[in-house]
Amino acid sequence: MSTASNAHDDAGKADAGKAPAKKHTAGAYDVRTVIAGLIGLYGIVLTIMGLVSDNADDRAKTGDWNANLWSGIVMILVALAFAIWLKVRPVVVDPAELDDPEDVNRANH
Repeated sequence: MSTASNAHDDAGKADAGKAPAKKHTAGAYDVRTVIAGLIGLYGIVLTIMGLVSDNADDRAKTGDWNANLWSGIVMILVALAFAIWLKVRPVVVDPAELDDPEDVNRANH
């Protein structure tokens, strides 16, 4: 074993007695956040358009149903599902893996 791995093992043993540290999550950098935000925004716009500008000509084109309203509602529900998924299963970032220069060198070669 190298001294670097021994130091890492010793640090892990020292932390074993302490309370678990708060996990760092990807937060706003998680792609699900962007997807939920965009789909939610488009859903809100479509829902408002469906409520405000509903006319007989548009309904005739869509088989007599308000496509903007129902599409907007579905998009809002999908955005909520993404947001719930983000809270239930967050991406946990391990700072030790980010700071390890050996992993960066291996990935580049």
